[in-house]
Amino acid sequence: MQNVSCPSCGAPVQFRSHASVMAVCEFCRASVVKDADAVRDLGKMSEVLEDYSPIQVNAEGIHAGRRFTVVGRIQLRYSSGIWNEWYVLFDDGGAGWLGDASGQYMLTLEQPDGGTRWPAFEDIKPGKSCQIADGHFTASDRREADCIGGQGELPFRVGPGWKARVADFRREREFLTLDYSDGDKPLPYKGFAVTLPALKFQLLRDDEQIKASAGKYRGRVESLLCPACGTAIGYLPGAASNLVCPSCATRLDAATPQVQVLAKGEQLEQRTMSLPLGAIAKIGDKAWRVLGAMVRRDDEGSEWSEYLMFTPKGEFFWLVETDEGWSRATVLDGWPLPADPEVLSVSLDKVSYRRTYDYQAQVTHVIGAFNWRVARGDLVRVVEFKRGKTSLAAEITAEEMTWSRSTPVAMDQLRAWFGTSAPQLIAPKSSGPSSGRFDKFARYFLWLLGLNLIPILIDLDAVFMYLLVGSVVLLLPPILAPDNGSS
Repeated sequence: MQNVSCPSCGAPVQFRSHASVMAVCEFCRASVVKDADAVRDLGKMSEVLEDYSPIQVNAEGIHAGRRFTVVGRIQLRYSSGIWNEWYVLFDDGGAGWLGDASGQYMLTLEQPDGGTRWPAFEDIKPGKSCQIADGHFTASDRREADCIGGQGELPFRVGPGWKARVADFRREREFLTLDYSDGDKPLPYKGFAVTLPALKFQLLRDDEQIKASAGKYRGRVESLLCPACGTAIGYLPGAASNLVCPSCATRLDAATPQVQVLAKGEQLEQRTMSLPLGAIAKIGDKAWRVLGAMVRRDDEGSEWSEYLMFTPKGEFFWLVETDEGWSRATVLDGWPLPADPEVLSVSLDKVSYRRTYDYQAQVTHVIGAFNWRVARGDLVRVVEFKRGKTSLAAEITAEEMTWSRSTPVAMDQLRAWFGTSAPQLIAPKSSGPSSGRFDKFARYFLWLLGLNLIPILIDLDAVFMYLLVGSVVLLLPPILAPDNGSS
């Protein structure tokens, strides 16, 4: 461990690893770089956007029996969103990176090159499978990203203008990253999709710390008015910084101290959604909020609605409403095998799913806040696989591919989750104050009709008068009876 004084403000700056070449002063944000036996100030590092991640510098965990400490972070922005890369040091002297994107985590360690022939960055296409090193992997994304902030201790120099060129590959829970930031020959990193409980983390931020800091730069507020039309937009800073005004469809980027208008919108058609923005669902011991909603349409003109659900724990899932009912969709940490969307069947957790649909989905209506940039007109290819009532879906764009699993949700369950926060889901017990009386009338009439069907068919003239009298006698009591509200 090496302690130095910040050349800008004189505050103590700590280097825990001799391999680290840079640290960000936590007092003045100076980028402090080790240079031989001295340190230099490379200028100010932008402050990171505090999001809803529970991870923080100095948090500790265990992976494969090895203890590690989080010592630094860089925050990266690409065309559709933001993610964190946490730099971790192991007690045995090794180092790695913990990727943190929308509640999903990937721990990777640098690998020896070994003379492997790597694909060219431009040739990598999300959804395409290829033989890499010791296995068959499927490309999940290819991104060019800008470093927008950093903190703590880092193994290389980063700052304003530094760009990352990275491609990720998946095989079930295995994760392979190729970093092309320094040239055409990538640095390989390999690891696994992980969860925070599995890493046995300590010193994570608790709910109160997250709520107190999430999304805040110095002087930042948590609410804003649409600069185009003045409509108030409610959102959770740090969790979903890409906003679409519900009145004029103006797209905003609220991930910087100054809110940026990405694209001016136009007056939206009035559209009633089953779940209003901000509705709260109580599921188990967690409260989930409706952050954003969008309507998508397939090649044949069928439309369905999707609602982004979020909890302050930093987790996301989707509620999907179609003509056939509701389902809950969760993005998968572990991918099916094979993950190639062109195959006829895939297997997940030793269960086989058959391919059913392959179509283009286009966003036709969007409102609220999202953890990536979404706009009306966005297109994505969707390939679905099904087994019983459970379905898997691969969604592919030019930049990335994701897999999700959907299971049905009964309407009664949905009403229990949302209670009165989504009044559109709560069907009235009756359609009017006198509906119970007329329901009785209908039941008596059908019963009477069935009872007299046979004699009517045999001799209509003989039974008509008796039928008329009997009908009056039987129908008067339910018609005249007071309605007590029962059905």
